[in-house]
Amino acid sequence: MNKKRELRISVDIAMTILLLVLMAYYITGNLLHEWLGAALYLLFILHHMLNLPWYWALLKGRYRAVRTAHTILNFLLLASMLGLMTSSVMISRNVFGFLGIRASEFGRRLHMASAAWGFVLMSAHLGLHWGVAASRVNISPHICRMIAIALSTYGFFAFLSQQVGAKMFLLVKHTIFNGETALLFFVDHCSIMVLFVYFAYYSMKLNR
Repeated sequence: MNKKRELRISVDIAMTILLLVLMAYYITGNLLHEWLGAALYLLFILHHMLNLPWYWALLKGRYRAVRTAHTILNFLLLASMLGLMTSSVMISRNVFGFLGIRASEFGRRLHMASAAWGFVLMSAHLGLHWGVAASRVNISPHICRMIAIALSTYGFFAFLSQQVGAKMFLLVKHTIFNGETALLFFVDHCSIMVLFVYFAYYSMKLNR
């Protein structure tokens, strides 16, 4: 594997971990949340700089089902991340507080929806590229599949209990912290991530 590809994978892993931690706003607190968010945006910019050839190739070649799904998903993820970045500046109290922007209610709702969509779409994006990671895991495919099914099943119920879908469509006004421990919060969100990784990965395999 060449160094540029290794760097791309490292950036993608770092972005995934950061987004997962950023979902835990009530655990990290506002100050750390904002600085980690700023780090995520820098990685987001680096990610797109490393993947510029993908954009140059958009008008080349044929669009079959898998490539079409990749393209739509990537642009939806881009839109959600831009919404996340814009809303962060609008509601920031620390990192961008010096700008004096006050759009609290609209900014909070945009931020909540963008974060939920970004989390789901980034998980699905990871699933479309999971073949590379799966090929490096020295565990029986059957065992991996059983683990994925178990975590995905739990993830489905966590998706409902954590109101991720409700946040995506603004069916709730504010994020409500249920008082769960940090461990349970991350178990829930890791399982939700596995749910969408699994769904995207096997959807792609079926289409192929």
